[in-house]
Amino acid sequence: MADGASTNMRLKLPITCFILEIILIILFGVLVQYDKETDAREWHNESHSNYENDFYYRYPSFQDVHVMIFIGFGFLMTFLQRYGFSSVGFNFLIAAFALQWATLMQGFFHGMHGGKIHIGVESMINADFCTGSVLISFGAVLGKTSPVQLLIMAMFEVTLFAVNEFILLTALGAKDAGGSMTIHTFGAYFGLMVTRILYRPNLEKSKHRNGSVYHSDLFAMIGTLYLWMFWPSFNSAITAHGDDQHRTALNTYYSLAACTLSTYAMSAITEHNGKLDMVHIQNAALAGGVAAGTAGEMMLTPFGSMIVGFLAGIISVLGFKYLSPILESKLKIQDTCGVHNLHGMPGILGAVVGAVTAALATVDIYGDGMEDVFPDVASGDITASFQGVRQAISLAVTLGMALLGGLIVGFILKLPIFGAPPDAICFEDSIYWEVPGDEPSHDDQLTTVRTEESEKLNS
Repeated sequence: MADGASTNMRLKLPITCFILEIILIILFGVLVQYDKETDAREWHNESHSNYENDFYYRYPSFQDVHVMIFIGFGFLMTFLQRYGFSSVGFNFLIAAFALQWATLMQGFFHGMHGGKIHIGVESMINADFCTGSVLISFGAVLGKTSPVQLLIMAMFEVTLFAVNEFILLTALGAKDAGGSMTIHTFGAYFGLMVTRILYRPNLEKSKHRNGSVYHSDLFAMIGTLYLWMFWPSFNSAITAHGDDQHRTALNTYYSLAACTLSTYAMSAITEHNGKLDMVHIQNAALAGGVAAGTAGEMMLTPFGSMIVGFLAGIISVLGFKYLSPILESKLKIQDTCGVHNLHGMPGILGAVVGAVTAALATVDIYGDGMEDVFPDVASGDITASFQGVRQAISLAVTLGMALLGGLIVGFILKLPIFGAPPDAICFEDSIYWEVPGDEPSHDDQLTTVRTEESEKLNS
């Protein structure tokens, strides 16, 4: 039985935050500088209109992605009845740390010029993408981890994400504009492996808190709608200017719309008395955005996008209804938010669709646009079918990296020094937050839990 001292964050959290931020500031001071679109001297060295600056192309997309990370993901996780502060608050904390660390990690692999990492609006978007992956993993361990554990997880996951992204996009030459593989599949399976290693045999004691109430589900729906609205921006944020970006947004838009209809249909079919389940609507309706991530920039066609979204909604609802209970009872995977159903399986679907769509690419379909989407195929270095093989290998690499990384990081997070909550008071804000109103304090709860334990022992 853990006591109040182990979950007390008075020293643990400040030390962790201060050390991490001071290290970040030093590394930024030594390694990071503005790119030529951001630097006063560099930008004015060349003659061009200020409106040609990448800021005006990319910043609207960046804003949309940023809203998804902080509002979308944050509120999506507020469905737990007594964990709203932590859902939004820890989301805020780990995202703020992860985007700084991601700037460095991605910079090491993608943005080094003369020993310096050059940053601009595109590196901000990429850092947010990496952060998204960490927040997906956060969904799997939601309610069962301390803020210090989450920061440590973010530190390792961002590093592994950057390595995986480099292998896929640079070494293997895969295409993954909206991150079905790099973001969703990686984040989901990393988080699932971490939560498997952190398995809590007595989590039943917190079962009464692991659920929603009327208003908490409504809050979570805010997150869903923000994510749903901005997903076309997310998938298209870093594709090539022009037709590529336009096409990606359009494909995602129709995939999401089709996905929403199949989600409602499947929810009514699978639920008691044909009623709709808010869990399905909050999550599965977004699966179309995940599944359109890889093939979004390809010539998937609007009709193809709708099929992908339609299938993603069906898979996701079936996962929530039938697969999650099996994962918990048989494999001991306690996936709080069901990230396997929203990000894991739809991410794999997206990767497979991307591989098939790439293998079928022809010059007749793409014309000169082949150079943007599949440069190696356009140059004649490889065939389209080989590009499809590359995509498939990338999926396997991602799954391997995520599962192995999650395994190792899970064991690190098991260390008792990080102040995880005891099994009997998971999914509870008052452990780490000052909660206003009539909420019982953390100490009161521990006393109650201890009293119950001793009564059981005596009887």
